[in-house]
Amino acid sequence: MKKILMMAMMAAAATTAFAQDALVKEAKKLYSSGNLVEAAQKLTPALTSSATANKAAAWNLMNDIQYKIYSDEYQKMLLHQPADTMKAVTAFLDGFKAATECDKYAQQPNEKGKIKNPYRKNNAPRYLNERHLMYNIGAMCYQSHNMKGAIKSWESYIGTGASSIYDDTKLAPDTLIADAAYNSAYLSYLEKDYDTALALAEKALSYPGKEEGCMDLILYTMKDKSTTHADSLAYLARLKEAHKTNPGRDLYFNLLQDYYVRANDSEALMAWAKEETQMNSGNKMAWALLGEAQMNSEHWDEAIEAFKKAADIDPSWTPVVFNIGICYNSKAIVLNDQLTDKKTMRISNENAEKVKDVLREAQKYLEKSRELDPNHEQARWPYPLYRIYYSLGLKDKMAELEAIDPSLKDI
Repeated sequence: MKKILMMAMMAAAATTAFAQDALVKEAKKLYSSGNLVEAAQKLTPALTSSATANKAAAWNLMNDIQYKIYSDEYQKMLLHQPADTMKAVTAFLDGFKAATECDKYAQQPNEKGKIKNPYRKNNAPRYLNERHLMYNIGAMCYQSHNMKGAIKSWESYIGTGASSIYDDTKLAPDTLIADAAYNSAYLSYLEKDYDTALALAEKALSYPGKEEGCMDLILYTMKDKSTTHADSLAYLARLKEAHKTNPGRDLYFNLLQDYYVRANDSEALMAWAKEETQMNSGNKMAWALLGEAQMNSEHWDEAIEAFKKAADIDPSWTPVVFNIGICYNSKAIVLNDQLTDKKTMRISNENAEKVKDVLREAQKYLEKSRELDPNHEQARWPYPLYRIYYSLGLKDKMAELEAIDPSLKDI
């Protein structure tokens, strides 16, 4: 009984093997008659079946089928006939993957321990010679505004750049792969396919010549795809890393500035601005941002010091000069309140003079703002300057401003 059962199992295995090999033969006939899609469908089950006798040959047949599908569509393109670009590109990539699988099985030793791989000789030059057409098709698709086709074509160019089928071939330097990776990443970004854009940009980053552009693209992609707090923190960490690596690139500083300003967190902004001034004491924008953060926190002395650092670097920077005057004016108001007797609500002459000394500093910087920006287009200096003239009893100067802006009389 056991012997009969074993014989039945062997017969079933033989039948299965025969069935799988029959599929390969049928697929080969369909391929020879030009029924390529049917051939691929017929062959597919045999590719993964353990009963298929010659896996390398089966995979190579799929390689031939897919390559023929690609070739037929590409010929239509050359003749300016209606063609399915995505079909061509997909078939080229599928054919390459099949050739790689074929190579994997062909490299396995036979029963004598020898390796006989007759497929590389044909498959390596096939894909090396035709691969550059994937790049060209991508360019053609881009020019015709077929962005998905361009992305797919350039991805296929990248995806067919490495395989065991090339192991016996001396490869020339690939001068297009960096462009293909960057271009496909950039188009994916424009298409708002951020995950694909990020993956491709990270890949392109590894190729020389595209480092800066790829890093910019990575940062913009991470910024635009941020939907959670964790996303924002990841973006900030990558941005800080890029800025630290290339501190002279204004874009990274500007993106950091945008991040902290949008976060509406004065303490975080202040801490970052301090870091920036320590890293580059000649960065006037960092000093100005630190001044604004200190100003918003009503730390008048610290704000004045930071703004003065910015003004030392750029003495004609009107908003910064104006802010120094405003900070001195605000400091004077606080000092006046501190020195006023809370019972009598009066201030001594000595203390009043201390307040006026601070107001005179404010006057100096606001008058400088007036000199730099006479039409007050960058800084609204007339009102605060007029109030200082009033507090200092400078009636002639008040009259001078009133002549320019009669509405000041109503203050």
